[in-house]
Amino acid sequence: MEKSFYSNGKLLLTGEYVVLDSATALAIPTKYGQRLTIKPASLNELLWKSFDVNEQCWFSASFALNTFEILNTDNPKTANTLQKIIREGQRLNPKFLTNTEGIQATTNLTFPQDWGLGSSSTLINNIAQWAQVDAFKLLQNSFGGSGYDIAAAQQKQPFFYQLKEGQPSVKNAHLQWDFKDKLFFVHLNQKQNSKEGIAHYRNAEVNKQDIEKISDLGKKLLLCYTLQDFENVMQSHEKTISGILQIQTVKQRLFPDFGGIVKSLGAWGGDFVLATGDEVSQEYFRRKGYKTIISFNDMIL
Repeated sequence: MEKSFYSNGKLLLTGEYVVLDSATALAIPTKYGQRLTIKPASLNELLWKSFDVNEQCWFSASFALNTFEILNTDNPKTANTLQKIIREGQRLNPKFLTNTEGIQATTNLTFPQDWGLGSSSTLINNIAQWAQVDAFKLLQNSFGGSGYDIAAAQQKQPFFYQLKEGQPSVKNAHLQWDFKDKLFFVHLNQKQNSKEGIAHYRNAEVNKQDIEKISDLGKKLLLCYTLQDFENVMQSHEKTISGILQIQTVKQRLFPDFGGIVKSLGAWGGDFVLATGDEVSQEYFRRKGYKTIISFNDMIL
């Protein structure tokens, strides 16, 4: 019997890095995501194929069903990562992938891999659904991280996320902004390594006041009734994180002459940023070579 699982991508509007230290973060699930399809196969193997947004196969592998030994692959590094996730899934649920003769698994991304919307988190959440295990535990025992991306994979609307004594807490957030048409996302033409960003953060000095300030700023966003209010909160957030990390904001580094705000999302240095302005403002980024621009309403689920 064929089975299909789907998970949403993610963006972190506030709380990057400090969400690891129990700050409350504001996150959104995206309209983009990843699907996992499971079909029976004749061979006594787990056959895996992954397709990108252009329906091109970028990874394939076969695993022995009893041991999950890698039998064949065109990408050993990805195969080893997938093997680790699947083995952890079976450790969490020993009945997973037992009493089966063969499986064909196929993944399909609906966004380019370099967009940083969660190709790993959507995969983990899909495998967790398939294995019938806790996706947060599967993440912690494989990739690690705050888990907000797993929450985004499962949510249908924006939400506040917090780690309370290591346990995820999710609360719906209603973004009743009349200025959403003045918000848009710009891709920086490169993918940021989240692990490197987290390692840099772990070497920084962060205090309780910083964590509380970032949490408060995220909550203040819900009380913004004008674009100017929104920009003031976001500027304060960027300044605070910049002080913690001791690095320039993305606006200072790349767009110092831009009239609106530019807010980093998630790991600083790549993927998408959030900017404010109109069509003319978007042309500013296009002239600088940043062609991938998505409106807020086209991105958010």
